[in-house]
Amino acid sequence: MPTLSALAIYPLKSCAGLPLAHATVEPRGLAHDRRWMAVRPDGTFLTGREQPALLRLHAVPTPGGLRLSAPGLAPLEVPRPAEDSERQDVTVWGDTCSAARAGPEADRWLSDFLGEPLRLVHGDGRMRRPVERPYADPGDEVGFADAYPLLLTTEASLAELNARLEAPVGMAHFRPNLVVTGCEPFAEDRWKRVRIGGVEFALRKPCARCVLITVDPETARPHPHQEPLRTLATYRKRGTKVLFGQNVLPRGEGTLRVGDPVEVLEEG
Repeated sequence: MPTLSALAIYPLKSCAGLPLAHATVEPRGLAHDRRWMAVRPDGTFLTGREQPALLRLHAVPTPGGLRLSAPGLAPLEVPRPAEDSERQDVTVWGDTCSAARAGPEADRWLSDFLGEPLRLVHGDGRMRRPVERPYADPGDEVGFADAYPLLLTTEASLAELNARLEAPVGMAHFRPNLVVTGCEPFAEDRWKRVRIGGVEFALRKPCARCVLITVDPETARPHPHQEPLRTLATYRKRGTKVLFGQNVLPRGEGTLRVGDPVEVLEEG
């Protein structure tokens, strides 16, 4: 039976991944995953596509908020915004929603690190961002992830890709939440429903990859020949999109642990 080999969250959108031994599944995905985001003063979101240095920013959830650290700056403890804190409309792709501002100290820290005026916002319980239809059910919501609460990949699919590359890449290039081992390459393309650690998940749509996977997560430098995207496009291109991984919706709540069995409930 396949098993869960890795768990990760990205507390601030496009920041460095935070590996976990266990994680709590909530309606919007794993607890603390992409609940914070850097935005420009007009509310447009910022990601590693425009600012690769974001991948070198480490964000760690704390009982009271978030701890930020990055090369060249002293770490910063950011309190979770209060319920009556200032709010701002922010835009993630085509979605506009209301987020809580973290405050001027966090704004200055982010701006100093990335070299442009920025604000830090939090997707609190008052924020509402529905998952795109028709791939979701009524009531499905997402935080600041691109479109879906969770991303699942498999070690076998990465191994097949690496066999085609001159220099192999790690799974961190693809920024998944759930990594599965013990299946054949791209078996996840057929999975419709799985159960992990007692929690069910619906796999709704392959993940279309972008230039971000060409950025080295350790150095924040783009690959000079756009690998692994270029090689992936030679055999995983469907129409105009290059696919790797599956977008996932939680269908329950609970705790996941690395090593949990992955039971495939439905294929299609």
